[in-house]
Amino acid sequence: MHQQAKAGTAEIRNDRSRDAALVERARAGDAVAFETIMRRHNRLLFRCARGIVNDEAEAQDAVQEAYLRAFSRLEDYRGDSALGTWLARIAFNAAVDLMRRKGRQVQWGGDDASDDAGPENSMTQSHGSESPDAAAERAEVRDILQSAIASLPPIYRSVFILRAVEEASVDETARCLQVSDAVVRTRYLRARAMLRESIGQQVEMHAPDALQFAGSRCDAVVNHVLAELARAGLIRSH
Repeated sequence: MHQQAKAGTAEIRNDRSRDAALVERARAGDAVAFETIMRRHNRLLFRCARGIVNDEAEAQDAVQEAYLRAFSRLEDYRGDSALGTWLARIAFNAAVDLMRRKGRQVQWGGDDASDDAGPENSMTQSHGSESPDAAAERAEVRDILQSAIASLPPIYRSVFILRAVEEASVDETARCLQVSDAVVRTRYLRARAMLRESIGQQVEMHAPDALQFAGSRCDAVVNHVLAELARAGLIRSH
């Protein structure tokens, strides 16, 4: 355990060192450094912005604005937190500002008393190799989940995206969203509860179309049974 902690600390130091080197090169006007920073953090910033705005094009606008803000004040980055965390916080603010400019207020306060809704379980899962049918079914589930996430209020959607989708830690999420660790935990648990309810309703709507047993699985069963019947002489040859 002690060695794992030391390894984790060393990895953090290495990340910070790489961040600092990139920032220094960017401050000197190195275009490759700017590109590297963006390619490393585009997904994080997009997800952070998407947690606030409910439109992918607007989220992209917020990310672009965030980079412009960040790159114009690189001197403000002191290395106290990871570069990604610093950029994500700027993206969050850019998304909130975008909403306000469009006359859409973002409710960010509220009562965040602790809820005892169970542990924050990871939602990631390894799928390995899967059949086309299984992949199609998983895509349908993903679409339902994405729709449910999009329906969450920004106050909860932003936390859920960072914690469950981006797999950011509680501390990283709190830094990005400028709230306390306790608020992150509470909002994440509430987001999960709302998603369970929303997904449950959507699953009921799609239930009549479920378990159709079509496609390659159906073909495989039919072909196998026909072959066995022919082998047993129970099918007349034409």
